[in-house]
Amino acid sequence: MKLMSVVALTAVATVVLTGATAAAAQSGATPNPGATGNPNASPIYGVTLPEGYRNWQLVAPALEGEPLNELRTVVGNKIAIDAYKRGELPFPDGAVLVKLAWKYTQSPEFKSALVPGHATTVQVMVKDSKKYAASGGWGYGRFIDGKPADLAQHQTCFACHNALVKNRDYVFTRLAP
Repeated sequence: MKLMSVVALTAVATVVLTGATAAAAQSGATPNPGATGNPNASPIYGVTLPEGYRNWQLVAPALEGEPLNELRTVVGNKIAIDAYKRGELPFPDGAVLVKLAWKYTQSPEFKSALVPGHATTVQVMVKDSKKYAASGGWGYGRFIDGKPADLAQHQTCFACHNALVKNRDYVFTRLAP
């Protein structure tokens, strides 16, 4: 039963993302795919992993349930954190958000605790309202083991954010209290 639920949920998510991606492509909302010229940059957007992001301030943690089963944390640069604290939407140009994700595992020392296991992705959003005008002012990057994910994964970024959080300047994460 649990496996059937996971399979059904995965199928529904795939259909939704495929439809959202197709709609965004038809509307011209996603920039044209193309070579960025930098093997460390995301396809479409040209976003790279920001230097020193692991030292940035916490925006919020999250526990992602089935089927992903991940612990996630979002950090932001000073521009993003200041905008969060002011309640400023849209975010100003120069704001950068980074989401780090890990499969969760049970702590060997404290059985009721879930702790980070192996890393899955690092995802980046960079606000530049001119450069990324076609995607709501945001450029996206998804990285696995420090390398950009493939084009197909990047084609889903804006479609999902546009469909679900356009009214929050395309940002899911809210500042933790």
